[in-house]
Amino acid sequence: MSTKKLFLLFIAFFVSLGWVHESEAAGLQALKLGVNDKLTGIEAVSVKDSYYVPLRDLAQELGWTLNGLSDGISVNAGGSSLKLLNDHATATLNNGSKVAMDTFLRGGKLMVPVRVSALLGYTISYVPEQYLLRVQNSAAKLNDAAFVSQYKKELQPMTGTGSQTPTTSGTTTPVNSGKPGTTVYMTFDDGPSATTTQLLDILAKYKVKATFFMLGPKMNTYPEQVKRTAKEGHGLGLHGMTHRKEKFYASPAAALGEMNNDNAILKKITGSGTSLIRPPYGSKPYFTNAFRDKVLTQGYHLWDWNVDSDDWKYKENSAKIYNTVMSQVHNLKKSQSNPIILMHDQKATLKVLPQILETLKKEGYHFEIITKDMQPHNFWKDYR
Repeated sequence: MSTKKLFLLFIAFFVSLGWVHESEAAGLQALKLGVNDKLTGIEAVSVKDSYYVPLRDLAQELGWTLNGLSDGISVNAGGSSLKLLNDHATATLNNGSKVAMDTFLRGGKLMVPVRVSALLGYTISYVPEQYLLRVQNSAAKLNDAAFVSQYKKELQPMTGTGSQTPTTSGTTTPVNSGKPGTTVYMTFDDGPSATTTQLLDILAKYKVKATFFMLGPKMNTYPEQVKRTAKEGHGLGLHGMTHRKEKFYASPAAALGEMNNDNAILKKITGSGTSLIRPPYGSKPYFTNAFRDKVLTQGYHLWDWNVDSDDWKYKENSAKIYNTVMSQVHNLKKSQSNPIILMHDQKATLKVLPQILETLKKEGYHFEIITKDMQPHNFWKDYR
């Protein structure tokens, strides 16, 4: 047996015990992640010789509970828990101690090292020659040899993956493959409307995909526009039914009822619903913890924005809207944050939108839609 092979087996043994950080292993490739006795579709990607996976996907497979906090995300796995801090470099354990834990965003998903599972009591198996990367606990029935035997054909390096993310319409859209802060998310509230067709025409002309947070009654009025929005691969989101503070925010149950009714209309028109929501007037200050606990525990994901066009206020003053958007976009560039631009599905938007799209493209931005797999961006930093 060669020295290199002995070294890899040595490393694999200690990684499987959770004693060695994956970055100490060499020659990593993108692999499918095994979870207990299942080979999942989760792509474990190699970054700086360490394997990373999307936190939300891993949590779903292992039944973990995620809660957004002001200083990070708590991860609860039965009797064990930890907190991933917002610095993207540290985790706090149950006993209060801190450990290094690099995380980053990839295509809108929070990526965490596979070793986070070892800190929560799981065992990691890594055998590079057999392309095995597996997280398991006492629920696993197969040993590693049996697991490899069962999935031998599927245990191969993943090539050409990670370039696409599913959209709500079943099509695909490119994941940000450029530098941080080069992706922009155009979002439109309050539609559909009599001018949605023209709005979609503009987006098609510039080959831009956007995300629409729509109102239930308006979808009933303009069902063909909703169908076209879905067919052309735009993101679909919910904005409620009434857009009236005294009704939507009457109680947490009222807010959930509006989103459920809105979703039922979307399903009736397009055949599929969505988990993306944006409450009327944004989530602050009205969408408090009581509202979020009621609504988000039903599988919805809360999205706000970080660029407000104020197009509802400036109406036909296109120059003011344009300058308002671009000044905020340029401020975000300093922090390498991806702009999430709030606009409205209204006639006045049609006049200024082409200029905004042209400038953003000239400045090197590319456009993506919001999907359910992305880490939500909202004013409360609630990442459920």
